[in-house]
Amino acid sequence: MAPGAVPRLRLRPPRGRAADAALAFGVFVLVAVGTLRSLIGEREESWPATVLGWTLITAACAALYFCRRRPVVVAAFVLAATAVYYLVSVYDGPLMVAFVVTLYVVASQGHLQAAVALAALTVISTGIGTLAGNHDVNGVAVFMLAGWLVGVVALGWVRHNRLVLARETEERAASEERLRIARELHDVVGHHLSLINVQSAAALRRLHKNPAKGAQSAEEALGAIKDTSREALRELRATLGVLRQVDETAPIAPPAGLDRLGELVASARLAGLDVRVRFSGEQGQLPTEVDLAAYRIIQESLTNVSRHTHATAVTVRIHRGARQVTVEITDNGHGPAAADGGTPGSGIRGMRERAHALGGELTAGPRPDGGFTVRGRIPYTNGARSPS
Repeated sequence: MAPGAVPRLRLRPPRGRAADAALAFGVFVLVAVGTLRSLIGEREESWPATVLGWTLITAACAALYFCRRRPVVVAAFVLAATAVYYLVSVYDGPLMVAFVVTLYVVASQGHLQAAVALAALTVISTGIGTLAGNHDVNGVAVFMLAGWLVGVVALGWVRHNRLVLARETEERAASEERLRIARELHDVVGHHLSLINVQSAAALRRLHKNPAKGAQSAEEALGAIKDTSREALRELRATLGVLRQVDETAPIAPPAGLDRLGELVASARLAGLDVRVRFSGEQGQLPTEVDLAAYRIIQESLTNVSRHTHATAVTVRIHRGARQVTVEITDNGHGPAAADGGTPGSGIRGMRERAHALGGELTAGPRPDGGFTVRGRIPYTNGARSPS
């Protein structure tokens, strides 16, 4: 704090049980102030009746402390206490406020039928009392009471619907985030483990064919496996970084993008693929989501090639236009590229979901002259964030 600065006092509203206690106390103060004339001035009723009235006031207001936990039960109790109070006391204090508060809570917590039933019971009982000769409440007052109770129930129900909508929005966002993380993990783990499997299998074949000459190849393969596993761990840390606590400050690797395409191509070449990359179009940095999606499409395509197509050569073409980026991965293989880890088409389906999530499209299929082609188009005009 700077010298001479005046500290600001921040008042936070109570929450939880403190809020319940504050509500009960506040309503009690309001009702008590409106009923003080029963203790001051000329007597209009006996002291036993006054004591009973204040007991009912205290009980009804104290019940508000439990209103959020048992809204319907508390509302029914407060309604009964209020009805008895107005029957035994000649001082018409504002105890009805306590019932109105409970009615709002009942409706705001989704108990619409109970709220309507309690409101209707209140209006009917008041109307019967008026017809029976209660001159303190006339027909106009009953009508106004009905309007107030309907308004309170409507406000509570609107509050309930807003809370439900907010909760559904949060759950939908959380579900989409889990899906995004699962897709990232699938791409990272699937790609790197596939390369490790291919490299280790190739080293074993060479050792079996020629143990003397295969030792050097096995050493190279082990080095490639080491590099691939280290890269896998780095990407896993970056992907799982979104699950860290806010106050953690451990360094996280930067997110994957086309600027790391060279590392991806080098890993694929270590697995025995002849990978060639062709860039065309405009230069510059892509928006973050578009950059990551393009990288993951290429990564998943190379994973499928190394695992399923028995290809020896792959060509990666990247074209950046004014409003979209297009990636095309073509191989000369002849195997089932659509299969992925025992789940046919899951890899291609994941790539297509990435493209669709950003307003783009992806096609994949065999070429007439042999091989397989994956082509993805991702536009920029979809609200993707540009890197800061």
